[in-house]
Amino acid sequence: MMQMLRTLLGASFGIWIGAAAFAAGAALAQPAAAGDAPRFQVDPFWPKPLPNNWIMGQVAGVAVDKNDHVWIIHRPGTILDDEKEATKTPPSARCCHPAPAVMEFDQEGNLLRHWGGPGQGYDWPKSEHGILVDDDGNVWIAGNDPSDAQILEFTGDGKFLQQVGHAGQTGGSSSHDLLGRPAHMTIDPAANELYVADGYRNHRVIVFDAKTLAFKRLWGAYGNAPSDEKQPPYSPSGPPSQQFGNPVHCVRLSHDGLVYVCDRANDRIQVFHKDGTFVKEFRFEPQTLANGSLWDMVLSNDTAQRYMFIVDGANEQVTVALRETGEVLDKFGQGGRMAGQFKWVHNVALDAKGNLYTTEVGTGRRVQRFKRLN
Repeated sequence: MMQMLRTLLGASFGIWIGAAAFAAGAALAQPAAAGDAPRFQVDPFWPKPLPNNWIMGQVAGVAVDKNDHVWIIHRPGTILDDEKEATKTPPSARCCHPAPAVMEFDQEGNLLRHWGGPGQGYDWPKSEHGILVDDDGNVWIAGNDPSDAQILEFTGDGKFLQQVGHAGQTGGSSSHDLLGRPAHMTIDPAANELYVADGYRNHRVIVFDAKTLAFKRLWGAYGNAPSDEKQPPYSPSGPPSQQFGNPVHCVRLSHDGLVYVCDRANDRIQVFHKDGTFVKEFRFEPQTLANGSLWDMVLSNDTAQRYMFIVDGANEQVTVALRETGEVLDKFGQGGRMAGQFKWVHNVALDAKGNLYTTEVGTGRRVQRFKRLN
């Protein structure tokens, strides 16, 4: 059962939505008490309105850098014709102009930097997807259009640095240098390794040297060699697939050296050692057939990283679970377009204060901040 509490505080309001829910894991457990679970309240005034009559399309990715600045990547190509009448000559209405694809915000929601788009020497994606900001302040982006098979690295000011993969070229899930619609990436700074959830076409995790982009290793579900053979449709009552489905939608690293992979269509997170050795898996909302339930996840920033925060675009919610067992403590959110609700919640990030940032694609097309309350 879900509940929603709206609180009016002067001119502002916030929403927090919470519910205990059935737990999920390698074996489904009993619901846990939600009393000690992290709780959140939406900040409806973050970020501040964009300048220059700008408007955002589908917001595909979000990341937080070491300065606690929030970066997003959106899809200007998804802005509707009647939302860009101001770009015509002469303008046919006041609204609007497409915002640059990459934007950086401070904690108050002020826009700091912005850039993005095609240029010389690199293949800008046709459908922007993931974003990562490394410890050096460099920004990595990916794309999931059928022709997108590349990851790009830029400086924080948008200067191109390097690229792995090439638009329109893919070698399947066994290739060492070509990608297949990569969805998400993360960096292990100690080892200087780039982990890629690859992706909407391929069925694997692939690891590169983050400085040279030389291939290091790859693996599929359960640590198997990945296969591109067509798999049976996901069935909640069927045997678990021995391969990742499409998309392999997120990859995250824990402080204790584990790799968490979102196998979205198969409603599961699989956990590995960094060499690709399988450790365990958790299933969440295993009855979900439409678009899968594991769109993204991020680990809490306490020393033990006790919690997982999972965004589920099919069920339009955020799930709070214990990292060690996968036991579900709480859920918040519901389908809708009001503050604190979701339409295809897609990506999630966490700042140093424990606040969550979510993005929405489809017709959601926004970024929201949820302030940590406890």
